[in-house]
Amino acid sequence: KFCLEINFCLISISISIINARLVCLFVCLCVCCAFWHSLLCDRNLLVFFLQTVLCLLDSGADINRPNVSGATPLYFACSHGQRDTAQILLSRGAKYLPDKNGVTPLDLCVQVRQVLEHVSQQSDSNYHKILSNLAEVATTNGHKLLSLSSSYEAQMKNLLRIVRIFCHVFCLGPSSPNNDNDMGYNGNKTPRSQVFKPLELLWHSLEEWLVLISTEMERNNKNSSSNTEITSLLFKQHKSDCLETQPKLSSLLDPHIVMEAKADGEDVISMTANRLSAVIQAFYLCCSCQMPQGMTSPRFIEFVCKHDEVLKCFVTRNPKIIFNHFHFLLECPELMSRFMHIIKAQPFKDRAEWFYEHLLAGQPDSGMVHRPVSESDILLIHRDSIFRSSCDSVSKSTNEKLKQGIAVRFHGEEGMGQGVVREWFDILSSEIINPDYALFTQSADGTTFQPNSNSSVNPDHLNYFQFAGQILGLALYHRQLVNIYFTRSFYKHILGIPVNYQDVSSIDPEYAKNLQWILDNDISDLGLELTFSVETDVFGAMEEVPLKPGGTTALVTQENKAEYVQLVTELRMTRAIQPQINAFLRGFHTFIPPSLIQLFDEYELELLLSGMPEIDVEDWFRNTEYTSGYSDQEPVVQWFWEVVKGLTQEERILLLQFVTGSSRVPHGGFAFLMGGSGLQKFTIAAMPYTPNLLPTASTCINMLKLPEYPSLVVLQDRLLVALHCGSYGYTMA
Repeated sequence: KFCLEINFCLISISISIINARLVCLFVCLCVCCAFWHSLLCDRNLLVFFLQTVLCLLDSGADINRPNVSGATPLYFACSHGQRDTAQILLSRGAKYLPDKNGVTPLDLCVQVRQVLEHVSQQSDSNYHKILSNLAEVATTNGHKLLSLSSSYEAQMKNLLRIVRIFCHVFCLGPSSPNNDNDMGYNGNKTPRSQVFKPLELLWHSLEEWLVLISTEMERNNKNSSSNTEITSLLFKQHKSDCLETQPKLSSLLDPHIVMEAKADGEDVISMTANRLSAVIQAFYLCCSCQMPQGMTSPRFIEFVCKHDEVLKCFVTRNPKIIFNHFHFLLECPELMSRFMHIIKAQPFKDRAEWFYEHLLAGQPDSGMVHRPVSESDILLIHRDSIFRSSCDSVSKSTNEKLKQGIAVRFHGEEGMGQGVVREWFDILSSEIINPDYALFTQSADGTTFQPNSNSSVNPDHLNYFQFAGQILGLALYHRQLVNIYFTRSFYKHILGIPVNYQDVSSIDPEYAKNLQWILDNDISDLGLELTFSVETDVFGAMEEVPLKPGGTTALVTQENKAEYVQLVTELRMTRAIQPQINAFLRGFHTFIPPSLIQLFDEYELELLLSGMPEIDVEDWFRNTEYTSGYSDQEPVVQWFWEVVKGLTQEERILLLQFVTGSSRVPHGGFAFLMGGSGLQKFTIAAMPYTPNLLPTASTCINMLKLPEYPSLVVLQDRLLVALHCGSYGYTMA
């Protein structure tokens, strides 16, 4: 029956080709053999079959022609698990057309997976046999991947696909993962985990490779001129006593491949890093499926710690490895900290793609087509009470439904679709900062918002803060922008980054200047008599609040003033609004896991949530003042504006942030820039030039201190260095 179905499949796409029926009959027999003995036979037969399919398509065959039962070639390819054939057909324009019974190729793919699940659960013998065979196939593919003579892309995809199937079937077993502390450590503690035993050969080879590379790295550190020893080690027996215990892996290397790579300037570490990293990913998947959900395998943690230096070497040479294979970092906080500095150094775009890839991958059936939205799933919103009606509608839905998709309809209107969803997020985010709800207050710069420490005047304030967190998390989840900007300190709270005294300037610039003055000056003989306490308004009454135990009597000295400044900052920026922060994060983390959001800093989080603000350079130029001898006619000033016009939008935002402390232009344009004492235009001040001197800024008065550079080229170079190297500190005017 299988042969006949494949024959009909090929006939349907080759009806116009002479003698096509004979070719299809022959290919049918080849595919039949390849299907049932795919683990043992040569792939040449399958290759011949695929070439025949391509030949038929190139000759003009109708790729979507059905047979008498309505089945298309893609239908048959999916029904028999012919992945490569299906890929070819789809690339040539095949459609997911149903047969006469309404069954589509996608339905068949789901059924194939369900058959595997069903058979594996019929008996323990079926379960163990399927898993043992999958483990052996994975081990074979893994060793092929470790051989440099194999195709990296093909073998890597094969290995990870088989391992994922293996782990999926394993988790369907008769019992849940063992809670024993040894489970996931050596992989062989229980009869159920014996199915992992064939894979131990692959993990052993992985260990050998990493130990060998580590040994060579240590040797090269002692003698930096020796950069070719690892290659020679892989071609000869290790005779010295110190190397007797090291692995003999020369069988995995083709000398011709190694010599060609050397000629191209590529060493063995570069040649093997991707391959070894893919096997590490497979190792993690196997360790993880043996552990209870939310726990990291002790064996894998020990493995990463043991080979820490080698893995860091891999990602330093090729950071893409992090995004391609080191997904375990997002699920293991214990390991993330070891690589965070490398991750944060990667381009924002790459990290954002990684973020969304794993954000969606963590959901059930994330790879499946989303179900149609039913009428009961539609959020019905009243425009005249958008905040409360949105809160009610979201609370009645489930988090899983909201993750699958959002459908919004405004009461009395017919419109639906993504345009309506975007409008809803835009209007609702503006309503969240409506003063009537007392949730957020405007900061000193007039463009950003901070949680209101007195929001308790609204009895439902904490529920509303949780709702606000849900909306922002939901917007980020579905890549929708919101029409709201928060203070840097609040973005830090979302990310779990500690605030510092410079963040105080967003709510009280004058107070921030005072804190800066304390840090910059010797206070020993000033007689300030400060204590570790502050007076604060508690429901209209001033109360003295200690910054630490015994703070009302502890004096601030030159030695402990930094501690005082930090504690004051934490009181004003964190402790005063801690309940509001906690409520907001409860809602936000409903959709965005903390482990994923930490990939970004506070500036990048703002871009993800609110997008990139537009900056009008002409408006900027018109509303700029000059001092210390500069005017708009000075060559340096004219060079500056020429450079600004040539900057990218991202670089202009960095410049605005560098000088004003904010990446946004106030409503109304640059004429409404706020300083420490009210409206304060962007100002450029002259500074004497010395070689390599960078521009500096006083953010409290929006002043750029621009040295008198000798040329446009020097000015551009120094300005870009200042922007990209980061200089967000707060200085005195």
